[in-house]
Amino acid sequence: MPAGTQEVRPRSGPDSEKITINLGYVDLGHIDLLVQDGFYANRTDFIRTAIRNQVERHAEAARQSVQRRSLDLGLRYFSRAELEALRREGQRLDIRVLGLVTIAADVSPELAQATIASVSVLGAFQASAAVKAALADRTS
Repeated sequence: MPAGTQEVRPRSGPDSEKITINLGYVDLGHIDLLVQDGFYANRTDFIRTAIRNQVERHAEAARQSVQRRSLDLGLRYFSRAELEALRREGQRLDIRVLGLVTIAADVSPELAQATIASVSVLGAFQASAAVKAALADRTS
C-alpha cells in the first residue's frame, strides 16, 4: 500500500450481506423463465440487476438525500487505534453512513461508548455483539 494511504477495512469477511425476500409464485416463475432462457445466470443475478436498475432510476433523489442527511457514502472502518486517539483528544464521533460501518473486533464496549456519540447506518453495521449492545441507545 502506498505511503500515506489507509486501508478502509480489513480484507477478510464477505463484501455483501445476505437478505431474504418473499416472492409470489408467478413472479418467481417469471424469474426462472428468464434464467432458463439465458437472460440471467441465476435468480440472484436477476435480483441484483433489478435492484441496481431501481437504484440508478432514483439516483438523483438518493444523491440529494445523502447530501441532506450529511451521510458518508461507502465503507467506513474504525480501528481501536483510531478510537483511542479520539478518546485521548476528547473527541466523539457521530457516525452517519450509507454503506457499511465496521468497528474492529478488538474495540472494547467501554472504548466505543467513550468515543461514539451516535450511529446511523443505512446498509450494514458490523461490530461485536458487546459493542453493539453498548451502543444500542445511540443507534438508529
